[in-house]
Amino acid sequence: MPEILHVQVLKLVIEKKFPMRCSIFVLLSFTYKNKKHVLQKLSEKELAEGCRKGDNVARKQLYEQYADLLMAVCMRYSGDRDTAQDILHDGFLKAFRSFGQFQYMGEGSLRAWLTRIMVNGALEALRKRNVLNEQPIEELPDDIEDEEDLELIPQAVLMQFIQELPDGYRTVFNLYVFEEKSHKEIAEILGITEHTSSSQFFRAKKLLMKKISEYLKREDL
Repeated sequence: MPEILHVQVLKLVIEKKFPMRCSIFVLLSFTYKNKKHVLQKLSEKELAEGCRKGDNVARKQLYEQYADLLMAVCMRYSGDRDTAQDILHDGFLKAFRSFGQFQYMGEGSLRAWLTRIMVNGALEALRKRNVLNEQPIEELPDDIEDEEDLELIPQAVLMQFIQELPDGYRTVFNLYVFEEKSHKEIAEILGITEHTSSSQFFRAKKLLMKKISEYLKREDL
């Protein structure tokens, strides 16, 4: 793990006032700082088995390998960095406690399992804020084009637009597009009707296209 990430993790602990004993990431980051040899990169299966046994080398490598990816997932759902960091922190702790339940099903299954943990954590955080049934009214023009040249939009900008969506829109959009859930499944997950799910997805898509159209015009693309 780069030293700058060590500092970032420690800074997070200090700023969020987590007790040191509660932040496993700080412990993992510094446990092996005096090692002179380079640790061999473990496969997904080896990582899962090592974490199941409570091996801190495997835990450290798991965090290094997946933290950035999973932070992006948390950001997509939460919409703000502080909440995303909390979800990421709690999600890794839950994963380390739950490896006894994980079944390795081939390459990619560990990543998928970790992603589900983060998504579920993000949804739980949204439920606690009681925002999933909110349907903020956003006045949108009827002439927004559904098709824009998305290749002209930097990925970071597009992800920012998604994060800026109202909570209900953003949650439904993420579940439908990234988790590939049907509106029936989303309705069951969020405790809403299928109509509400499809309506929020439609308005999320329209609002995104509005942001994209404005961006293209502003950047003269």
